[in-house]
Amino acid sequence: MSTATETTAAAAGLRGVVAAQSSIGDVNGEQGILIYQGYDIHDLAEHSTFEEVVFLLWNGRLPKSDELAALTADLRANYEAPAEVIEMMRHFPKDADPMDVLRTAVSSLDFYDDESHGTDRESAMRSAVNITGQIGTIAAAWDRIRNGNEPIAPDTSLSIAENFLYMLRGEKADADEARMFDIALILHADHELNASTFTTRVVSGTLAGMYGAVTAGIAALAGPLHGGANTNVMKMLIAIDDPAKIDAWVEDALEHKKKIMGIGHAVYKTEDPRATWLRKFSKTMADKTGVTKWYEMSQRIEQLMLEKKGMYPNVDFYSASTYYLMGIALDMYTPIFAVSRISGWTGHILEQYANNKLIRPRAEYIGARDLKYVPIDAR
Repeated sequence: MSTATETTAAAAGLRGVVAAQSSIGDVNGEQGILIYQGYDIHDLAEHSTFEEVVFLLWNGRLPKSDELAALTADLRANYEAPAEVIEMMRHFPKDADPMDVLRTAVSSLDFYDDESHGTDRESAMRSAVNITGQIGTIAAAWDRIRNGNEPIAPDTSLSIAENFLYMLRGEKADADEARMFDIALILHADHELNASTFTTRVVSGTLAGMYGAVTAGIAALAGPLHGGANTNVMKMLIAIDDPAKIDAWVEDALEHKKKIMGIGHAVYKTEDPRATWLRKFSKTMADKTGVTKWYEMSQRIEQLMLEKKGMYPNVDFYSASTYYLMGIALDMYTPIFAVSRISGWTGHILEQYANNKLIRPRAEYIGARDLKYVPIDAR
């Protein structure tokens, strides 16, 4: 029987419980600060590329020129997914959720990597490169397959951001959109011990292979309490449809205690620093396309929620309209999250392997005790 010295009251959802030591990322919710390996997210968004951030998350420092060139070449050499995986995807139900497809296809990559179960640094890094190079190819291929189109072969002359948009849309993005999307990948790359990242660490802590741990992370991200919020933000905006209806809609939502998607965050008590960038991108895409109502509606919701509830937009709020005006299907928003977060997941897995301890917390037992078995005919 547990005693008071052996257990304490369980923290709901492990909120406030420190479950690991990590140098990869840190979130200061009170001040609205996000850092990767010591670098402020605003500094990285302003100056770096997603490939640089991948190196940073994996190695704990920014790359030198030759190191970045080597990693970039390695990633691009692994853009092409195994033909067997793409062929398997052709047989999936066309109405399958893209995240379920991504989970299954990424899991199958294990079969085509000779070092897939290696947990030493060299083997695990090789697998990390494979998955990071191929996850975008798989996501884009599914969007085309389900719509009756042939997947577009990756272009190894393009960055991860440029290549993903090319494979998804069938044409190369202009420089402005490519840069915005590259920054969006940077912004989503890591966020400390969120649900999916913690999942990857638990799985890799058993010394399961890289692909199994990442597959578990994708499964966690697919849950509606973790991923998918920006999809629901866009659905909300489409349902309202008219900037003139925003005030009444917000009043009704607050009166009936309805959740307003994309507003508020479990950690940030001020503005999510990632939202600062995505707000700007939403405005840029509105000006570029001439479709301004989604940005206008988002701005008004943000203003009202700040005035009435003191709540700020999170990373999902403005990414919704940004992606929508890029012509990206709503249910592809969470796979895009995974295309970015693969860098953080794999970084955490590498860190877990390097200093591993099986993650095995205790549960506070709240069930009955001292019950006695009763024969079935006497119950």
